[in-house]
Amino acid sequence: MFVGLKMLKNFIAMPPDALAEDALRLMEEQLSQMLFVLREGKLVGYVRLEDIKAAMPSLMTGLDKHEINYLLSKLTVDRIMRKDITPIPPETEIESAAMLMHDKHLAGLAVVNPNGDLIGYINRTVMLAVLAEEMGFGQGGSRIVFEVEDRPGVLKEVAGIIDALGYSIISTGTFTHKTRRMVVIRVDTPNPSSIAAALQKTGYDVVGPEDFKHEWQ
Repeated sequence: MFVGLKMLKNFIAMPPDALAEDALRLMEEQLSQMLFVLREGKLVGYVRLEDIKAAMPSLMTGLDKHEINYLLSKLTVDRIMRKDITPIPPETEIESAAMLMHDKHLAGLAVVNPNGDLIGYINRTVMLAVLAEEMGFGQGGSRIVFEVEDRPGVLKEVAGIIDALGYSIISTGTFTHKTRRMVVIRVDTPNPSSIAAALQKTGYDVVGPEDFKHEWQ
């Protein structure tokens, strides 16, 4: 999956000299957590909703109305914006973008074309939706988790077992917990007990929450 297929295109942007007060109003109207800053069409930074709110003069400061209005007239987006923007091309693999966000502790990534023009963005909400989609959540069925050895042919063998029982695989995924490597398969049945039994009979160790309770109790 590529970022360009999942990016959000309804972003909002303003020039650096835009008033922070106007930016705040726009973000609240459009229920947006992030606003991009463009100078002559090129991306130069971004502003988060919490950044603007933190920078706005408080009514509790003791300033009178005229003083507050004066401060608001001088507070522009470029005085608040963050410059640690990380642009990525739309052909970036979604998992690569996710790791970039994780490693840099970013709330989102700007997506730009070869000319450097902003064409969209992705955020944590997008990443969570992609995770749920890739794991087949929302398509029904049930999930089975089993431990595997690092050897070729595992998925082919498991797929054959499931096919022989007359079921289809909705999605697959692999996860690692400490030294344990596990495969998660979602199958098109509300009761996967026969599949679990067949896997165990073949030598696979099917696991569930009860196998890990000692780690979170």
